[in-house]
Amino acid sequence: MDFGLIMELCEAVTIFCFGLSWPISIRKSLVSKTAQGKSLFFEIFLLLGYAFGITRKIIQIAVLGCDGAIFYLSFFFYILNFIEISVDVALYFRNRKFDRMRAQGVTV
Repeated sequence: MDFGLIMELCEAVTIFCFGLSWPISIRKSLVSKTAQGKSLFFEIFLLLGYAFGITRKIIQIAVLGCDGAIFYLSFFFYILNFIEISVDVALYFRNRKFDRMRAQGVTV
């Protein structure tokens, strides 16, 4: 039994499962047009965590020579999740602007 492969598969599935929630969050941000209920602090820490995950994968490639389909799949999911959270953070700022406009009586 190749424990390295099992570990890579577990990591890829974990990152994939985490990533499933972000399209839902992005859709909610687009439709609701409000930043209420969102935590920028939380999303920034998630971005930081995924940045370290991406860095770890780069180090594994450069130093350890890791490769294989499952390894690159988990690397792809780290990058995809980072992009999805970045989109949600951008929508947070857009929606915060909409919240301020509504507070001033401007229709959004």
